[in-house]
Amino acid sequence: MIIPTYNESENIARIISRTRSAVPDAHILVADDNSPDGTGKLADEIAGADDHVHVMHRLGKEGLGAAYLAGFEWGLNAGYEVLVEMDADGSHQPEQLPLLLDALAEADLVLGSRWVKGGEVLNWPRSREVLSRGGNLWTRIALGIPLKDATGGYRVFRRKTLLGLGLDNVASAGYCFQVDLAWRALKSGFRVVEVPITFVEREYGDSKMSQRIVVEALVRTTIWGVAHRAKQLRALATRKKTTRKKALTS
Repeated sequence: MIIPTYNESENIARIISRTRSAVPDAHILVADDNSPDGTGKLADEIAGADDHVHVMHRLGKEGLGAAYLAGFEWGLNAGYEVLVEMDADGSHQPEQLPLLLDALAEADLVLGSRWVKGGEVLNWPRSREVLSRGGNLWTRIALGIPLKDATGGYRVFRRKTLLGLGLDNVASAGYCFQVDLAWRALKSGFRVVEVPITFVEREYGDSKMSQRIVVEALVRTTIWGVAHRAKQLRALATRKKTTRKKALTS
């Protein structure tokens, strides 16, 4: 399990404890972006007493996507067959992780989804829900994908899935990083399954959501969508041209 952190000193011990209780066999990697509040030091102390907890100290705040990519590399090099994304703030409930792991039996990538039937969000303002639902609707329209929650960050990957996504050329971050990986999985022919989760707004610490992250996701998804639709139109035009040629020569 990869848990990126930046200034999560109020949450890190709690989320590790809950995770170890929910899935005792799981190993946890805390990927800390040199948190000035001492999150990394707290994680080191926990790791010193628990051989299932590991800590990666990164040089600085480089974004969610970069932290996960570093975590994926660490996990793949260590030989893990299943790798999990989970937030440190408690919004992704570790107690629901067994449901996601069970779903992996019939999938290559499992998404914990807020917006499928049975999913829900607690303690969000209406404006935040509208933003998330709207962003996911736009993603479905722009990219032509069926996912209800492509921006969610509670995920379970098979090793083979990550190896097949071309992680070396992923440059996106934030919400956009999550969209990028889900779309790559679908385009690569992997089976992606959504499992309903209950997302709970953090109680402690500050959200890392920013206007920059939202704008990046909108811009990148729009660019990808335009390129995707243009490719579809070119393919359609080529098929029509081929069909006309066959008709004329028959």
